[in-house]
Amino acid sequence: MTTEPQDPDAAHLAFWSERHLCTLTTPRPDGSPHVVPVGVTYDPERRLARVIADKASRKVRNVLAAGPEGARVAVCQVDGRRWATLEGRARVRTKPEEVGEAERRYAERYGRTPRVNPGRVVIEIEVGRVMGHG
Repeated sequence: MTTEPQDPDAAHLAFWSERHLCTLTTPRPDGSPHVVPVGVTYDPERRLARVIADKASRKVRNVLAAGPEGARVAVCQVDGRRWATLEGRARVRTKPEEVGEAERRYAERYGRTPRVNPGRVVIEIEVGRVMGHG
């Protein structure tokens, strides 16, 4: 099922508020996919997904390598037969208020404050496609 990012249904929103480990897929500079486990938060009003990360991580370097236009990425979560994917354009954000907002949302969804990391940045995804089942 594909749905419009501006009009997700209640079940989809509920699924993205539950505590689930997700995956982030970013393109490597050679075009091959790099898939890693991450925590993701979703802000449907702003059509943004956020992933907190260390600025030296491969996922961050992949997004930065795509240039100012950002990288085409996907985040996905699965729980039995239920699954949901958010696709969009990712950019790295470094401003303290952006990082703080992402940390706050992470703590809310995952029930714990992320460890202190002075090298933390945020991969912010402008969601353009929403898919899922269940």
